[in-house]
Amino acid sequence: MSKRETHPPETPATRFLRQRGIAFSSHLYDYEEHGGTAVSSRELNVSEHAVIKTLVMEDEKAQPLIVLMHGDCKVSTKELARQIPCKHVEPCKPETANRHTGYLVGGTSPFGTRKQMPLYMERTILDLPLIYINGGRRGFLVGIHPHDLLRALQPKLIQAAN
Repeated sequence: MSKRETHPPETPATRFLRQRGIAFSSHLYDYEEHGGTAVSSRELNVSEHAVIKTLVMEDEKAQPLIVLMHGDCKVSTKELARQIPCKHVEPCKPETANRHTGYLVGGTSPFGTRKQMPLYMERTILDLPLIYINGGRRGFLVGIHPHDLLRALQPKLIQAAN
């Protein structure tokens, strides 16, 4: 967003949260191409560890899956493949991720995706009092309690942080 919006956008993600009665706060910031969670955490003045990335990956059969990971960590794809279990996991190409989720990369939310996909979440996310996760648009995060995310999405818990 080049000019700062004053009202949070209505997205499939915010509709998903409202329909399930999940409380969330809205956080707009100036999106920077390839800035990632470092930019959003700096702009919102929160720990990058509390900013959760929504990563769209695929297995060896090109079946998509979503991984939720701390912003300051990487996913060990080898460890993830071992835990979920499959032979191989790798990130999707951006255009493939867009097609699966209905969101642009940089604005991908795990809520209200176009396609239902297996969802995995780094276990230690549950240790945080509040997380910031994409609200379905570039430059827009929602703040929610991680146990509300657990209740709404029922992800499988993993330990694949690097």
